[in-house]
Amino acid sequence: MAHRTTTKQLNFLSVFLLGVDGIIGSGIFLMPSRIYAKLGDLSMVLMPLAGISVLMIALCFANLASKIPGDGGAWLYTYTAFGRFAGFEIGIYTWLLGIITMATEISAFVTSLRSVFPSLNDHRNYLLVALGILAVLTCLNLIGTNFMDWVDNISTIAKVGVLVLFVAMGLFFIHPANFSNVTGSLANESPLFGRFNQGFGMVFYMFTGFSFLPIAASKMKNPEKTLPKALISVLLTSATLYLIVQFAAIGVSGPRLAGENVPVAASFFRIAGTIGYDLALAGMLISILGVALSVSFSTPTIASSLASEHQLLPRMLGHQNKRGVPVASLLISCAVCALMLFAGNYLFLASCIVFTSFVQYVPTIVATIKLRNHSKLPQGFKLPGGLTIPVIALMVTAYLILSFSLELIIAGVIVLILSGVWYFYDDRDRQANGLERDIAEKDQPF
Repeated sequence: MAHRTTTKQLNFLSVFLLGVDGIIGSGIFLMPSRIYAKLGDLSMVLMPLAGISVLMIALCFANLASKIPGDGGAWLYTYTAFGRFAGFEIGIYTWLLGIITMATEISAFVTSLRSVFPSLNDHRNYLLVALGILAVLTCLNLIGTNFMDWVDNISTIAKVGVLVLFVAMGLFFIHPANFSNVTGSLANESPLFGRFNQGFGMVFYMFTGFSFLPIAASKMKNPEKTLPKALISVLLTSATLYLIVQFAAIGVSGPRLAGENVPVAASFFRIAGTIGYDLALAGMLISILGVALSVSFSTPTIASSLASEHQLLPRMLGHQNKRGVPVASLLISCAVCALMLFAGNYLFLASCIVFTSFVQYVPTIVATIKLRNHSKLPQGFKLPGGLTIPVIALMVTAYLILSFSLELIIAGVIVLILSGVWYFYDDRDRQANGLERDIAEKDQPF
């Protein structure tokens, strides 16, 4: 997942490319083998199924984006519908999502390198390299964002180029006999239902980047029209690409796919030998590192925005240096990112992303229902079928709970409690400056 920053107005094509770039990240390069190991050929069914499921949620985001102007996404919609405290809680999770995404991409980079440097299978070496990459990203952030455009462009060209080339060549090397493991039962003895739940969570992770797109709504031309169309187009395109890549990987590698650390590169090796493997691995690493760099720049600005917009965080987090870098937000974000790298591996971090996204989805969907016919808001993009789409979206998010571990749910609840304590007891700055009453009068929720 990536989130590209921009200062110019975006038309539909720009928003579409931004969305595709934001959704397609490390997941498509590393998840095909993990999903196949769970479900075999049935893994292909999950791609369009998850895409349609995410589309129901994305339509709720599109509806609110067309009603509520400004950057912010989930936390802004929650703030508008349910007030400051709810907006603060979701704002914390929006910030946390960026931090976990950064940790996940760094982990994905080091995980991908294991096929070249087996010593990285040692957890100490893994952590040393991961923390070293994080330190470099922090230093690059302090320099500024002037070089981010070409970094984004190189990253996008690398990943799209590799995937298109893999699919174009792979479709000619498919062996029908490789589609012989229908449900993943060859490698698993656990119940299919449990494996399906886990697989759905993995595939769902590959789509979660869409939620960053509404954050840039104010930078789009006619966002009330552009964003809904772009979200639908981006998700359908991504789901189609994921399905074709999974189909090609299974067709080329068969049951061997389940044991691959870098499945796209390994499948490319069976097509074009060492040249194909090296090309795919290089493109993948460039793409993942580009996404990590992009997210490392955008994540601190989320905290900075929360501090500046409606004073939802301490003002120091919004302060920027001469280069426009929110230093305090950056350092705190990187410190938490380091803790996340210590906490678990790539798959664990990916599950954290799904859970953090889940926390944002629920209040956003409920806000869609609450603000559906509100007299003080424009009609905006009207959801077809009345409440049908929000209800389906709630059912999808409820189903996601089955893919979470108990430990992850407990950790999420602890974060909600701690951030709530922060909200109620660390607002001395607002009170000392007499801002509490002004804010309350200015920003009444609907």
